[in-house]
Amino acid sequence: MPITDFLTKNADFYPNDVALVEINPKLENQKHLTWREYSLIVTSPNEAYRREITWSEFNKKANRFANLLLSRGIKKGDKVAILLMNCLEWLPVYFGILKSGAVVVPLNYRYTAEEIKYCLEKSDSSHLIFGPEFTGRIEEICERMPNIKSWLYVGEDCPTFAESYENLLSYCSEIDPRIAISDEDDGAIYFSSGTTGFPKAILHAHKSLVHAARVEQNHHNQTKDDVFLCIPPLYHTGAKMHWFGSLLVGGKSVLLKGIKPEWILKAVSDEGCTIVWLLVPWVQDILDAIDRGDIDLSRYKLDQWRLMHIGAQPVPPSLIKRWLEVFPHHQYDTNYGLSESIGPGCVHLGVDNIHKVGAIGKPGFGWQVEIVDNQHNVVKKGEVGELAVKGPGVMKCYYNDPEATAEVLSPDGWLYTGDMAQEDEDGFIFLVDRKKDVIISGGENLYPVQIEDFLRKNDAIKDVAVIGLPDARLGEIAAAIIEVKEGATLTEDEVNAFCLDLPRYKRPRKIIFADVPRNPTGKIEKPLLRKRYASEHLVAMQNEIV
Repeated sequence: MPITDFLTKNADFYPNDVALVEINPKLENQKHLTWREYSLIVTSPNEAYRREITWSEFNKKANRFANLLLSRGIKKGDKVAILLMNCLEWLPVYFGILKSGAVVVPLNYRYTAEEIKYCLEKSDSSHLIFGPEFTGRIEEICERMPNIKSWLYVGEDCPTFAESYENLLSYCSEIDPRIAISDEDDGAIYFSSGTTGFPKAILHAHKSLVHAARVEQNHHNQTKDDVFLCIPPLYHTGAKMHWFGSLLVGGKSVLLKGIKPEWILKAVSDEGCTIVWLLVPWVQDILDAIDRGDIDLSRYKLDQWRLMHIGAQPVPPSLIKRWLEVFPHHQYDTNYGLSESIGPGCVHLGVDNIHKVGAIGKPGFGWQVEIVDNQHNVVKKGEVGELAVKGPGVMKCYYNDPEATAEVLSPDGWLYTGDMAQEDEDGFIFLVDRKKDVIISGGENLYPVQIEDFLRKNDAIKDVAVIGLPDARLGEIAAAIIEVKEGATLTEDEVNAFCLDLPRYKRPRKIIFADVPRNPTGKIEKPLLRKRYASEHLVAMQNEIV
């Protein structure tokens, strides 16, 4: 059964129960931000509000959007892209696209105009629905994109080149179009940047989406009474797939637009949240605020909060020890996954295995895991090798890229993750290093080549290499090793000013002026740089196993 059937079921069984709540806390002293300054989570400036919809309203909105797309000539397998901040419209739009038989294409809201254009073209998207935060970027590209048949706008003050989503929806039927969908039909394309810097289009079948829901519910035992607090952006597979556990049981979920510790605790308290997915920096921020006395826990109703889980980056055991000293009754889980495996859960710690914090865990529900050598032979227990996973959530392919697909996906369905791992004597898997040239900073994937290519545009820079360095809060940060041209001068302040044209999360946090070593074939010797700047085995360092 397709994932859309769970929405229909909830609307039939629980029509008047709240499905989604959106909370936007008010920011004090809000400075004007350009989109390049966006954090992972962004509130709407100076506007505090709470909105909600029931399962019946959710389903009707999805049906209306599906019928709108069908009226525009959308056919099964066509691609429709979403470019929205987290909001109450996001998930009804997502499910409306699926109900029409189309393939949903979520886009990262911090993409530049050219990255948006690239992803729309790469995915063969024919329609885009976007919000007011993106008007400027869409204006830059819309006249150069004749294949986009509809620019649909969510919000007030619709630009002249687009059409109003709300106005169009009011004329559409709320009856389910009942498009036949099979498990093997294409369902979604997610983007994950490759080491070359160009986003790869990851194609998933409908069975991947359903499996993600079953994995989440199996791992965390959601019931109808659970309330899930969702903070990370919905374009991430992680946020949405964790929410799928609530979809499966008809539970309420809360979309919080903000990450201040007091906002998180207030949302948990006011909405009765029982399950919260946090990133490592947010956990640390909450604990630090409690230690400083900035937060008085007695002001909040937190007894119902039963589970805190983390994904997206290695988790220091010391951090969870601190957390359990404050919240000793909490269950805890770590989730591992990648977009190619439909997000979190192909490996997870398990709520009964908190004594193994530091490990990513064991194979998740319905998943197989192997650790293999360069010839894809299984290594002996305790030896380091590449982590490989297999299960119903593995991608179909990199869309229209058979060569890239063949590099990571075997004919018999094994996905080679690029993460180096080892298995201990109890069968628990620990990450040790990364085969791929990627930096995970505060749960965000940074691809060094993108930053390197940008920095090389500076006329004073002869060569540059970007590597990850350890960081107590973010796990690791991007460091730029810069070799200055002979006769030129360059300061750290000048580099930082130059990098203001990068989205904030991509900017290097440390600048090192030094020679950039290259081997005889011209490749940057990053292993040497990591050794030189004490970042060898960075993942293992974070997990405290080296």
